[in-house]
Amino acid sequence: MNELIIEMEDLVKEFPHTNEAQKKAWKTAVAGVTLSVGRGEVFGLLGPNGAGKTTIIRMLTMQTRPTRGRIRIGGRDIETDAQEIKKRIGVVPQHVNFDQELTVWQNMELHARLHHIARAERTARIERLLAEMALTEVRNDSVRRLSGGMNRRLLIARALVHDPQVLFLDEPTVALDPQIRRRIWDFVRDLSRRGVTVFLTTHYIEEAEALCDRVAIINKGRLIAVRTPREFCVRLGAYAVEWDEAAGRDYRFFHTHEEARAYARTLDEAMQRVLLRPTNLEDVFIELTGRKEGL
Repeated sequence: MNELIIEMEDLVKEFPHTNEAQKKAWKTAVAGVTLSVGRGEVFGLLGPNGAGKTTIIRMLTMQTRPTRGRIRIGGRDIETDAQEIKKRIGVVPQHVNFDQELTVWQNMELHARLHHIARAERTARIERLLAEMALTEVRNDSVRRLSGGMNRRLLIARALVHDPQVLFLDEPTVALDPQIRRRIWDFVRDLSRRGVTVFLTTHYIEEAEALCDRVAIINKGRLIAVRTPREFCVRLGAYAVEWDEAAGRDYRFFHTHEEARAYARTLDEAMQRVLLRPTNLEDVFIELTGRKEGL
């Protein structure tokens, strides 16, 4: 792995809540997660709703303090070097949070000023980023008039205006049409080639499979495994046989095409829609977080 840029050690986050007995208690959202991410890596964090993905992003971006554990970004500890780290990270949140009274350009200008970027430099950066995100034509429009896809692209442009070393993307393409999603994918790949580290959460498993160098899967706040998408699929079985049963669609996984084909031939001819195909990351995700807890 390249130089480590993001390091988490035994990260824990607990929240106070009221339990079923109406008594005050503590709920563990993140339970002892240890991860590291290298420079220029596109790293994906996958898990079901409530698994702890957004909580981890919020701790990494200093929006929420860990209950226990240690975080370092670029070799700096968030407890002692928070201001320096904030200069080096960009954050794209799940929800749009622009100043609705300002134009596209004014929102970018405001963010650049907050990072103390000199006038000539910030103008050049804003122009470049709006062009890269195909937003130049709406630069003087109110953000209220932007489509969903434009809003997501503007969130990314704003997060990059201070030239961060690390970009955090929390559900970056949620509710976008396929064309816009693919355009953002291309931009993320280009950022990685430039040496920017990208840490993303997503519910689109094919997005993680297409983009990520490595993927971590978490469930109920606990880290299950970290591997490349290909390593996950090979470990489960490179080929899948799926078929319809009374209870729904069922699956079995095999390490060779010959094994999978032989099994498919044993299935009752009356069964409908028997399919032999390569295993994908969605299969792995379901096995680890749905039908099983481990692999």
